[in-house]
Amino acid sequence: MNRYLTIHIPEAAVPMPISRFLRTQAGLTKKQISQAKFRPGGIRKNGQQCRVTETAYPGDQITVCLETDDVDSAQLESATFTVNSDRHKSCFHHSTSLTLCSYSNSDSCCLSASTSHFFPELEILYEDQDILAINKPAGIVTHPSGSHYSDSLSNQVASYFRSKEEPTKVRSIGRLDKETSGILLFARNQISAARLQKQREEGKLQKTYLAVVERTFEEEISQSSSQEMSVSMEKEKWEKISIPLAPDPENPLKMVLSPAGTIHGSKKAVTYYQVLKSYANASLVQLHLETGRTHQIRVHMAGTGHPLLGDTLYNESQTGKASVPGNPFTRAALHAWKLKFYHPFTGNKILLEAPFPLDFENFLEKK
Repeated sequence: MNRYLTIHIPEAAVPMPISRFLRTQAGLTKKQISQAKFRPGGIRKNGQQCRVTETAYPGDQITVCLETDDVDSAQLESATFTVNSDRHKSCFHHSTSLTLCSYSNSDSCCLSASTSHFFPELEILYEDQDILAINKPAGIVTHPSGSHYSDSLSNQVASYFRSKEEPTKVRSIGRLDKETSGILLFARNQISAARLQKQREEGKLQKTYLAVVERTFEEEISQSSSQEMSVSMEKEKWEKISIPLAPDPENPLKMVLSPAGTIHGSKKAVTYYQVLKSYANASLVQLHLETGRTHQIRVHMAGTGHPLLGDTLYNESQTGKASVPGNPFTRAALHAWKLKFYHPFTGNKILLEAPFPLDFENFLEKK
């Protein structure tokens, strides 16, 4: 998809070379400016192709090509689907309007199965020309891997853009495990991806998870035992788990705690959690990650003696059905619930929330 950034030089601005203006005022890096120069219509001043050494004066209009419509994730096979126009409600914004779009299952894009793979409906939480946020169902991988080469969510997103004749290179900001449901964010151009990734690294892009874990906690979080988050979450108090993780030397599919950091491949891992509600031998907790290690929440919670319900990899009681009556979870009970970030170009704060999946609804209703 062609994406152009248009900048109007304010009347009070001091004349300066276009390259310096793009770096200091538009926030583009030298590399991004250099890449833009070689795209069709790359950098223009008042509609005319220009050199970045030219001077930008007050009142000028500078246009930069951020991405062209020949960029596509060619390595991703298309997932064949049709769109039911009676049920589909587009939330695509042609400008940088930041109206939030939240869909129930009945309002999302209706996608049918291909002959070889079945894709649930693509549930779009937010979309504009720079970003796309999806409510990922459990049971679908984020990226193609191993036996899941053409049935990943990335394949489905690529197909969605191709169906709109807006070929887009699929760039996910973070990922979710196959069993995890909830919000997954995609950038639609290179600069959006870079800026959102930077927000993620700086803790400005914050994702809140919900999990149902085994057993109740001995006592609710107290002011004396809790620690305030290093990335502020509205001055709330959270419990902190700071134990490095490493690949399990005996099982390549698992991660293990590495308290001393001596296991090969050990990396820092920090998780914050709050107990929201206690049930009969189970607890509903919300979590936030300071680091993003593989299976981090699942391993950390299991390490505290509170493994996730339905987690067959880290829960010794397998699905926990024996100890938690009425447990509906046949997968790890983890949902990427809320997301806060700032639009990569306008800087406006965006808050998104993914509706509870059916197994969470069933558990919470019965309790």
